Amino acid sequence: MVSTIVPVIINAGAGNPHVDKRVKKLTELFLAGGLQVDIRLASSGEELDTLMRAAAAERPRLLVAAGGDGTISTAAAALVDSATVLGVLPFGTLNHFAKDLDIPLELEEAVGNIIDGNSIAVDVGEVNGRVFINNSSLGLYPDMVRDRERQQARLGRGKWRSLGWASIAAFRRYPFLAVLLEVEGTKRVQVTPLVFVGNNEYSMEGFNIGERARIDGGRLSIYIVKKQGRAALVRLSLEALFGRLRQARDFEALTAADFVIDTRHARILVATDGEVQRMQPPLHYRIRPRSLRVIVPQFKE
Repeated sequence: MVSTIVPVIINAGAGNPHVDKRVKKLTELFLAGGLQVDIRLASSGEELDTLMRAAAAERPRLLVAAGGDGTISTAAAALVDSATVLGVLPFGTLNHFAKDLDIPLELEEAVGNIIDGNSIAVDVGEVNGRVFINNSSLGLYPDMVRDRERQQARLGRGKWRSLGWASIAAFRRYPFLAVLLEVEGTKRVQVTPLVFVGNNEYSMEGFNIGERARIDGGRLSIYIVKKQGRAALVRLSLEALFGRLRQARDFEALTAADFVIDTRHARILVATDGEVQRMQPPLHYRIRPRSLRVIVPQFKE
């Protein structure tokens, strides 16, 4: 790539204790590859969004986001439908978006990909104006995430310990959600513990569960878990792991370019890429085909 100054936005909040060393290392790696970088640190979600949008407003040819899926999602929201290409440094715990695009997880290789890789156009999903790169969900999952966040704030527990206790509490409550789903002119009412919406189709069976073969197919996937008891939901999770899911019995799967979910609730918890917010139904979901350019390895088509 031609030498230029590239903005690099790093999520430097909790879970990134060695950020000063990482900034130094990143600067050296990019310079060695012929890129000068302007590294900007965000200490909170609000600051991260502000820095991303400010950097995007500069209309750089390339913007690099360093963090987990939530950070990359924030960058995508700022860059969607723009000419700026997104470079991904996967600093998170799960890094689903990077993995699905074969972006290297190790620092040196990830920087090398940004310097030498190829840019492609991928889809993003959107619900009521909020962009997501991986998935959105209603029901059990956002309920668990919100409980986890409360435990972290009030009790000082770690993320995974809090999630464990939140999961137990959610299974005890086991709330059901009645939704009105309108897809391609057809309306139906469904009572379910969980609705999962993916940006493109997810593998729902075997050891590749939760992965996507592509992120440019132009369709959202919709998975609706059927109303079952707690034990049945645990069984469903185990069957998914070992590749024995039976779609007709356990869940329903649909695809659509856009659809609407409505409920009787005035506001409802909605998770997008692991972040939870309250939204006012009806929820309007749509795919935004190939609206985000991302750097991927040369061999990735």
